[in-house]
Amino acid sequence: MDTLLNTNTPITEAVLAAIAHMPTKSLSVLMDEAFTKRLSDRDFMRIAVLLAQKSYDEGGCPIGAVIIDRHTRQIVGKGHNTLVQESHPYNHGETSAMRDAGRIDFSKTVMFTSLSPCDVCAALIHMRGFSRVVVGDVTNACGNEAVLQEKGMQVDVLEDHAGVELYARYRAERPEQDLEDWLGLAAVKLRG
Repeated sequence: MDTLLNTNTPITEAVLAAIAHMPTKSLSVLMDEAFTKRLSDRDFMRIAVLLAQKSYDEGGCPIGAVIIDRHTRQIVGKGHNTLVQESHPYNHGETSAMRDAGRIDFSKTVMFTSLSPCDVCAALIHMRGFSRVVVGDVTNACGNEAVLQEKGMQVDVLEDHAGVELYARYRAERPEQDLEDWLGLAAVKLRG
């Protein structure tokens, strides 16, 4: 079967947006192996940020994540934060991507997350055995990179300017929602 995205297809923002919005299980219809191997770490981070933008556009917390197979570089899971949209306290970008990937050996994968992981996501990343995590924003949140490194994971920071700006805008517009995402509704009530 011919795919739309192949070795001759330029990697553009529109192409990365199509990848971000298409269901993971359908990506093999969209792009072939040669195209997939051309995607750089920066491209996967852009997809994570586009997923964060999707969450923001839905009224949620702008955090997205992509999980790829370390060897084939195929996307095996992706997701975005749906705390608000699904009223789910721990459906963060990272946990959503892990749920999308399903029951796989995460030690053979790389996690790209648009924002430094919270304590819960960092614990789950460690528990599931990821060997590498790439973080797209340590300007608006940071701290668990060192924790993950101490646990033996390779952690790379690859800040995405658009992602950093998006999260800063969100935090300024919806500070209570940001606080809820990090610390729960009790923290919002204490602050109010």
